[in-house]
Amino acid sequence: MFREMRRKRQILSEEDTISVMKRCTNGILACLGDEGYPYAVPLSYVYFNDKIYFHSAKAGHKIDAILNNPKVSFAVVDEDTVISKEYTTYFRSVIVFGKARIAESDERLEAFKALVEKYSGDQPEESKDKEISGCTQACIIAIDVDHMTGKESIEYARAKR
Repeated sequence: MFREMRRKRQILSEEDTISVMKRCTNGILACLGDEGYPYAVPLSYVYFNDKIYFHSAKAGHKIDAILNNPKVSFAVVDEDTVISKEYTTYFRSVIVFGKARIAESDERLEAFKALVEKYSGDQPEESKDKEISGCTQACIIAIDVDHMTGKESIEYARAKR
């Protein structure tokens, strides 16, 4: 159903791919937007329980697109170092395909806690709890991952051998 990566020597292991997803702090969500145009939006996320979670306003282009067609793609770039003398970059990235949905009940709460912990882990517990309980204007979106691949530049792949 999903294409195989052509450059198999550059595929990241599942462990390395998950590490990239946990380490990065922002990604690009791509979905089908208004009038059939692709809609790609940068956002903060957390990779938690083998899913991607992010917060969203309850109304707007992003939520409308997801509710209209839940199939999405999500991409993160872990590294992208320009090597000018080689006319290239040394990179590491991940691409995910999945279906987005609104997280409810306990899942919403656990994902919200994971988001707050990732981005505000150094704050007092009381402050984090207050943020979570006081936020009623946002919904939490889950992406159930159907396919995820990581890739790195050939130079990084060669260095591992």
